[in-house]
Amino acid sequence: MEQRRPILTLKTGTFFLSPAIFFVILFLIVPFVWIIVVSFTNQSLTGATALNPEFVGLQNYLDLFNFDTWLTRGNFGSSMIITLEFVIGSAWIGQVVLGMGLAIAFYRRKGALREFVNTLVILCWIIPDVVVAFSWSAYLDRDYGTLNAILNLIGLGRPDWQLAFPLFAIILFNSWRGAAFSMLLFSSALATIPPSYLETAEVAGASFWQKQRDIILPLLRGHILTDMVLITLWTFNTFSPFLLTGGGPAFKTEVISIFTYRIAFKFFDFGMGGAIAVVAMVINFALALVYLLMLRKQAVYS
Repeated sequence: MEQRRPILTLKTGTFFLSPAIFFVILFLIVPFVWIIVVSFTNQSLTGATALNPEFVGLQNYLDLFNFDTWLTRGNFGSSMIITLEFVIGSAWIGQVVLGMGLAIAFYRRKGALREFVNTLVILCWIIPDVVVAFSWSAYLDRDYGTLNAILNLIGLGRPDWQLAFPLFAIILFNSWRGAAFSMLLFSSALATIPPSYLETAEVAGASFWQKQRDIILPLLRGHILTDMVLITLWTFNTFSPFLLTGGGPAFKTEVISIFTYRIAFKFFDFGMGGAIAVVAMVINFALALVYLLMLRKQAVYS
């Protein structure tokens, strides 16, 4: 039997891929290497070290992990704890639970209400960040916000959400913003479950919660893990809370992305900013590695 020749040779394929490879190197590899190099220097935007930075070795990393001041508000340790709280509250509890709840609530349902909710949730996801942040600033305003107007009508007063509860405000904002992805993912996953599974459970007299516990959740386990890893990556790196609180008040909402921005572009300390970015990239790499190992494990058992 005659062996079929490939349509494209290696040289031809490389030629067609070369523009994409060039842009990947230019916009991904080069900045990645540059940040690593800068993190070992004292380079800044202004001053003597702007043009002639000096090699400082691990000094930026040692300052970053100075445990005498590590947990002080406005330092790296405090920012990491705030980021962890933000990820747990916004990604794991907010987006995953809310998205799954919406998907289950409208599973196997048809009609205008389902289409309206799906459209509304997706709109929340695709509207630009600036527009969403402005809307939420107006919604949470102490004196004229819609939320406080409702609370005041039922006698709960007018709390200043962005001053008294800033972390809760950005968690609520980001959960509302990102629940659409989880809803779409779980809706697609639920569509793959054979209806006979639930019909058999109904005939056996299983309650709604028993069906969720014994059928839905076990079959969605892999999708839940995938959703949590992906949303954790996105939430860890998001900069959108800056549009709502600017990292304040008193650094109470300064997640790691805002902390990096403040050090590098407000204090112009590119060396320390590079060190923070490298640590953040290592954390992202670890999360991505967990995701890839999880996918490989699923492929082995499927």
